Amino acid sequence: MQKIESIKEWGGHLNRYRHLSSSCQCEMTFSVYLPPLASREKVPAIYWLSGLTCTDDNFRTKAGAQRYAAELGIALIIPDTSPRGDKIADEKERYDLGQGAGFYINATQEPWVTHYRMYDYITQELPALVESKLPLIPGLRSVSGHSMGGHGALICALKNPGMYQSVSAFAPICNPVECAWGQGCFSAYLGKTRAEWEAYDATCLVNAGVEKIPLLIDQGLGDEFLADQLNSKNLERACQAQDFPITLRMHDDYDHSYHFISTFIGKHLAYHAKALER
Repeated sequence: MQKIESIKEWGGHLNRYRHLSSSCQCEMTFSVYLPPLASREKVPAIYWLSGLTCTDDNFRTKAGAQRYAAELGIALIIPDTSPRGDKIADEKERYDLGQGAGFYINATQEPWVTHYRMYDYITQELPALVESKLPLIPGLRSVSGHSMGGHGALICALKNPGMYQSVSAFAPICNPVECAWGQGCFSAYLGKTRAEWEAYDATCLVNAGVEKIPLLIDQGLGDEFLADQLNSKNLERACQAQDFPITLRMHDDYDHSYHFISTFIGKHLAYHAKALER
């Protein structure tokens, strides 16, 4: 775990690290914002999972989250969205498959199986690494994300009861087995068996009766992907049928961009801060 960048912000430090990942079998890069409080004591952490085409840089430069994290005394852990490198499988003509599109699952199919194990990376390797090396409170963590990363946040929380104190998402892909983005990646990474896909689908997991954790989702009604890719109403109906706690807030005119995220990120971090205090 090598620190390759450090920038002072809001009294704390935005650091970037590189390490050799045992899950993804390649070098991985991630960013961490440590609030001023972390210079005196250990702090809880919020993991942020980004969307298609993003790296760790998008959230840390566009969301404005560090200001709120500094005030709340919470660290931000910001991983990349996929393995990367010249020897890593990719579909260069597509933005929605391969590098930048890890979908937070463990691939089972060639040529993806060796490196595309982002689910293990996010839920096992990265927490173990940062909690052992940085001033973080082990096990005191929440998770959030956007679009593909919102999907990732939801499934990581739903599949790992007790691992996260809270979960939220911005414009998540709520039912990937029913949209082109999900079908394209799942068929490539996981094969043709639908049951394998459903294990990484928030709507299917809720319908299957997983342990309940409140879901907080913000969605813009001006989002160009809402109707065809995100399927937030499918998740809402599944939660209603299962008496599963969900808060789905629909906002007029907001799109899929970081303009939307930056508007509401402070409320999400405050929501997680309350859960982490409990």
